[in-house]
Amino acid sequence: MASSKDANSQHEEYQYLDLIRRVIDTGDVRPDRTGTGTLALFAPPSLRFSLANNTLPLLTTKRTFLRGIVEELIWFIHGSTDSTLLAKKGIRIWDGNGSKEFLESRGLGHRREGDLGPVYGFQWRHFGADYTDCETDYAGQGVDQLKECIDKIRHNPTDRRIIMTAWNPKDIPQMALPPCHLLCQFYVSLPPATSPDQKPKLSCLMYQRSADLGLGIPFNIASYALLTHMIAHITNTDAHELIIQLGDAHVYRDHVEALEQQLKRVPRAFPTLRWAREGITEIDHFLYEDIVVEGYQPHPSIAMKMSV
Repeated sequence: MASSKDANSQHEEYQYLDLIRRVIDTGDVRPDRTGTGTLALFAPPSLRFSLANNTLPLLTTKRTFLRGIVEELIWFIHGSTDSTLLAKKGIRIWDGNGSKEFLESRGLGHRREGDLGPVYGFQWRHFGADYTDCETDYAGQGVDQLKECIDKIRHNPTDRRIIMTAWNPKDIPQMALPPCHLLCQFYVSLPPATSPDQKPKLSCLMYQRSADLGLGIPFNIASYALLTHMIAHITNTDAHELIIQLGDAHVYRDHVEALEQQLKRVPRAFPTLRWAREGITEIDHFLYEDIVVEGYQPHPSIAMKMSV
């Protein structure tokens, strides 16, 4: 009799589960910044997830914090660097890195609690601008990389430079935490001349230098999939594929027991995405309420501690 995995071996979630198995079984034992300790592999094979037919690769072998993923992405898109805006919504994923104690440990004690410095959203929307604090209005300052990517997808879709980076060596000393997911490139597949009614297909390749497989990667997969769907929606393309290449792929030592439990579970169908509101044409116009995820039936949550 075939095992449940044999019967469901094509499910894309097994890429993630098999990577965790490999890291736990064969990863290097390494110290890390947080003092927790990790098992790690460098540059494993890339993870590929289909986004076709409105698919959202939200992992199913444990419940993923969907509201946190959506709100954090919108926070990035708006260029925000104030973690208290998320905390007020009950999303506390940045609290540890925004605490006064942590900021002081980074030599950033002059900042108020929650001021993370020029992190992800600032680099996406204001790359190169001089950072003052999280309350300053940076409108018109720096390079709006996200806007430039969207403009190229609309007007020059075969450009090989549809790239957005959060890695700015000049600004890293000012950041509470340097970016883990640091670069993405978009690629537009044009329809054949014989099928002019087909929409172009939009794919995203993301590179992540540091990958916490237990807590971080489920967030990152869903976040960049959602970002690709959002950009596809406003550029009249179809979201096609998300590819993720990891650098240091690691499991924290205190996550191993929880992940062993997760590895025993069989993946379920990924949910789909639809928009609650028509007529959204700009990336800044999306609201949390616009994003509706349907058919998400995951296994129960598994608690894992976040290392700071």
